Amino acid sequence: MRVFVTGSTGFVGTAVVEELLAHGHTVLGLTRSDKGVLQLKKQGADALRGTIEELDILRKGAADSDAVLHLAFIHDFTNFEESCAKDRAAIAAMGGVLADAVAAGKTGVLIITSGTMMLKQGQLGHETDVADVSNVIAATRAASEPVCLDFAQKGVRTAVIRLPPTTHGNGSSGFTGMLVGNALQKGIVGYVGEGRNRWSAGHVLDAARLYRLALEKAQPRSIYHAVAQEGVAVKDIAMKIGEVLGLRVESVQPEKAQEHFDWFSFAILADNPASSEKTRQELGWTPTHGSVLDSVEATVAQFKAQAAEKGH
Repeated sequence: MRVFVTGSTGFVGTAVVEELLAHGHTVLGLTRSDKGVLQLKKQGADALRGTIEELDILRKGAADSDAVLHLAFIHDFTNFEESCAKDRAAIAAMGGVLADAVAAGKTGVLIITSGTMMLKQGQLGHETDVADVSNVIAATRAASEPVCLDFAQKGVRTAVIRLPPTTHGNGSSGFTGMLVGNALQKGIVGYVGEGRNRWSAGHVLDAARLYRLALEKAQPRSIYHAVAQEGVAVKDIAMKIGEVLGLRVESVQPEKAQEHFDWFSFAILADNPASSEKTRQELGWTPTHGSVLDSVEATVAQFKAQAAEKGH
């Protein structure tokens, strides 16, 4: 299939492009920069310059393709509601083009990205669970899911892939990478209370394979979880980061979490275990790459390299 990929040069998107190309698909990747164009061409993909705010560009990319994998998101937490609204607009624009294609007798597949963090905290989240509407942030972000899924009513084969909060590997690695960044800034690796709250996790290469399997096999209106580990205690992740960085690991009292972790406090306090049993059964997806603890060393190396680059 010809696949239009937004977020194609990001941490997960880069792996997705490689996975698609390795299995005979062709890729048109959306990118904002000359550097991104060069990366895509080096991989063997075509590039389309633009952003997810440029709806006409998105429509063009969708029109030139059989399927859309939407991974881009504007990570501006100071304007989170606006970022989520732009995400919904982007999905609607691309979905509309695919619906027109289906009406004309062509193929139309739309797969978007969401997160297990949208589900109710403190309990095992399943693919059939809906967003925790009592949490404003979760409800706002998860509103993109039905925008995608409802295009199934117009014949588009739609699916949502929920990434775990620490999708890890040789790169930024989600919440784990953010904790590394906080540790480098503060000089200690912190966790809150006893650190028993859990983050679900999955390797970026396993996630990439899931996107490809969903593209090829997903039934309309499907939701999948790219989760290899249902829940890893935050203290265990902090201890491994401390070992690699050579920093002491300390518990931060809950009342001081905001002061120590700043905007990251929502993440360090999260208890987000999630299952992928349905995903594995429906798509035959079996994670084969390492655990989140196995990726800590590479994540630390990535952050140190970025810090050194900024220093120059």
